[in-house]
Amino acid sequence: MSVHNQEGVVPETAGMRQWLGLGVLALATLLLALDFSVLHLALPYLVADLQPSSTQQLWILDIYGFMIAGFLVTMGTLGDRIGRKRLLMTGAGLFGLCSIAAAYSVSAEMLIITRALLGMAGATLMPSTLSLIGNMFRKPKQRGIAIAVWLSCFSAGGAIGPLIGGLMLQWFWWGSVFLLGVPVMLLLLLTAPFLLPEFRTPQAGKLDLPSVAISLVTVLSVIYALKEIASYGIQAFPIAMLVLGVGAGYIFIRRQRRVQEPLLDLTFFRNRAFNGALIGLLIAVFALGGFVLFFAQYLQLVEGLTPLKAGLWMIPYALANIVGAMITPSLANRMSVSKLIALGLALASFGFLFYNIAVWLSLPGLAVMVSGSILVMLGLSPLMVLSTDRVVASVPPEKTGSASSLSEMSSEMGMALGIAILGIIGTATYRRLMAGAIPENTPAEMAEAVADSLAGAAAAVENLNDPSYLYLMDAAREAFSSGIQVVGVVSAVLLIGLIFLNQTVFRTKPANEVKETAR
Repeated sequence: MSVHNQEGVVPETAGMRQWLGLGVLALATLLLALDFSVLHLALPYLVADLQPSSTQQLWILDIYGFMIAGFLVTMGTLGDRIGRKRLLMTGAGLFGLCSIAAAYSVSAEMLIITRALLGMAGATLMPSTLSLIGNMFRKPKQRGIAIAVWLSCFSAGGAIGPLIGGLMLQWFWWGSVFLLGVPVMLLLLLTAPFLLPEFRTPQAGKLDLPSVAISLVTVLSVIYALKEIASYGIQAFPIAMLVLGVGAGYIFIRRQRRVQEPLLDLTFFRNRAFNGALIGLLIAVFALGGFVLFFAQYLQLVEGLTPLKAGLWMIPYALANIVGAMITPSLANRMSVSKLIALGLALASFGFLFYNIAVWLSLPGLAVMVSGSILVMLGLSPLMVLSTDRVVASVPPEKTGSASSLSEMSSEMGMALGIAILGIIGTATYRRLMAGAIPENTPAEMAEAVADSLAGAAAAVENLNDPSYLYLMDAAREAFSSGIQVVGVVSAVLLIGLIFLNQTVFRTKPANEVKETAR
């Protein structure tokens, strides 16, 4: 059995050409993840050079992720219509050109625009790479391995980004961090015509531009609102943007039911396995988003590590994710998918509670946090790999681009929601505990900063340079640690609930899973 496409026949069993093609797709994925993290290190240098305002600095950092999230659904569907390889190569070319433009930006405005275009290009790459993997690897066992490699590269890119960025900044100017993408995209453009097949929907209709506009308003409004709420708390404007996004989302869904050529095929959601995979990804990444947020702060503000050393201590959990992803296909051959996901989620739940247990036992904090992060990533890896595989396998081959974009969107929304909601829970715990820990004779400005956040406390105590106030930092660290414990409990409860959902509502027949995996 073979799958036909615009360039001949794709073999049922993937050969050398398909695995070499996977290497090209994996490189592009690694670069996308790297580009998410590398700019934070370069920010002080570009601020000194371009002198952007504080608002412009935020847009320089955030616009890339906003544009990727906003265009995912559109680009996934566009790939189904014009061809996934064509869209991938177009996006790769645009990404390379915009990377050069960003590297040599002469103003903050120019950098913001180029970062926005980089985000649009990134939105073409993410669903294209995953959908091509679904088309190139027809056997479930091979597809599972390919998706594990794909996810591993995303984890690796996020882990090595700060390290590579630090090395680049040690020898070159701030713009050099953007040039990392140029040789990778050039390699993709040179090899893709020979290694990657082309797939597109036969007799595809036109792209519904009103739906594109409404989807952008929906996603960008919601992501922006969640980020603002996570950073500055509940305020009127972010809530208004959230309401706008939800309202636009309602209009978008109604339009997809009416138009002849919808941007998003709502029939996907009639599939129980598809829905379960998306919800699983959303909840798992939700819990992970809150953990990563507090883990990074813990390393720097509680343990007092430099950004570089903090980055080094975050490598173990990225490696754990890679190991977990790579062994998942093999484990899936030995047990049912539902059981493997449940065992993984149980391990991740224990990882989230690990810090609480360690506090009760008075164990060293740094070793415990790193160990807990390893357990969390090992436990979440099976769900991430197998749920992504389920998304790709649950739809017809000609619609994997659109389905892949929904998988990515579920992860993007989960991360944004996790950072916002769990961030609020952790911060609320901190503020409640600090409310009674600040003496009345503390200067008003310092008291306000200390009561607000651990970062504010660290800055206030450092600026005052008075050793008599160091006890406030001890109280702030203890309150922050209590916030981590609360967030850990909430995350563990969510994952336990997800185990229940996977074993009941979204459970598929074990016999089918074993048969499918063994094919």
